Amino acid sequence: MAHTYLLFDFGTDEEKAQLARHKLEGWKQAFRLDKKLQYKLERAEDQVDAKPDEVPKAAEPPKAEKPKAKTKAKHKSKEAEAPEPAPLANGKVNLLVRLYFSGHEKLTEQRWLDRIPSEEPFKEASPRVVRQGEDQFDEIVKQFDSLG
Repeated sequence: MAHTYLLFDFGTDEEKAQLARHKLEGWKQAFRLDKKLQYKLERAEDQVDAKPDEVPKAAEPPKAEKPKAKTKAKHKSKEAEAPEPAPLANGKVNLLVRLYFSGHEKLTEQRWLDRIPSEEPFKEASPRVVRQGEDQFDEIVKQFDSLG
């Protein structure tokens, strides 16, 4: 059974990457491709570093508000939670998709290789196909496994 990897570079567009992830998840469920179609998102380091900074800031105001009235503390905690869900879009987002079909499913694999890069959120992300035996294949496998 051969692996085939599809690489998509969404740049800083987190919304398109999430749309692509949602579309892949829908296909996995609809076509029962649990082990045959796997994907992982790779984000830049500066975006990962920014998220831990938000957590202490959100935790500090409720500690300072303990001596005051409870209604004010609840009001402050709601304000502190509001900025948290806003996604940061300052880092690069890459999507790695692994297709893993057996030897007798060559036609199905080829159909997915043709379909995925031609769909809307994927075609603008400069799709690249890496098959087993190509030069960069070992690097892509290590990258995919490290994201796990």
